[in-house]
Amino acid sequence: MYLVIDTETCNTLEQPFCYDIGYAITDRTGRIYLERSFVVAEMFLDNKDLMESCYFAEKVPQYWEDIKNGKRVLKSIYNIRKQIKQDMRDFKIQDVGAYNMGFDKRALNNTIRYCSKSLIRWFFPFGTQYFCIWNMACQVLMTKVKYIKFAIQNDFISDSGNLETSAESCYKWLTNSIDFVESHTGLEDVRIEIAIMAECYRQHKKMNKEIYSACWRIPQRKRKELELREVFR
Repeated sequence: MYLVIDTETCNTLEQPFCYDIGYAITDRTGRIYLERSFVVAEMFLDNKDLMESCYFAEKVPQYWEDIKNGKRVLKSIYNIRKQIKQDMRDFKIQDVGAYNMGFDKRALNNTIRYCSKSLIRWFFPFGTQYFCIWNMACQVLMTKVKYIKFAIQNDFISDSGNLETSAESCYKWLTNSIDFVESHTGLEDVRIEIAIMAECYRQHKKMNKEIYSACWRIPQRKRKELELREVFR
């Protein structure tokens, strides 16, 4: 059993603060047992300047609608953390993952430290094991010849000329949905991350699940290998 989490943040990428936290309890097949979606009250209500400058600031009115209709719950970061810890106890979970777990872990720690004035230093319980779905997918999905060809044919190439390795690009390939656009809201993004995670496990291949910020380079190396084979064929 795993907890897969996604955050949407304000402030800078180096010092992110969460305003949207979505997560789900799942197994390695992708079956979802529990979902929760929270809006962080301290950021959403008390830091309006930060919210106005966040990347998806235009979605703030929609968040208010979601809170009113019960789709998302407005809670303090303390109570969100308390609920997550309770859900982890109930499902006996030690493993927490995300697509780019390094970023989400940093954002959650930053937020609880900021809001508690450093009284609480760590968001997750001591002993939590972290895994990164991005790293997993870069190893066993986006090194596939089919993905590399798909990315090139559909121009999933970054400005610097690298294959895109985002959750959105990977999910487009898995579902063959070129027009799919990632929601960039916590819980909705968690669902596609779980689908990617489950596909990684279905490969039955050895993979490093640890946080590795340079994992995007793995598919680039595979692409170069394939190009060299074509040259010397």
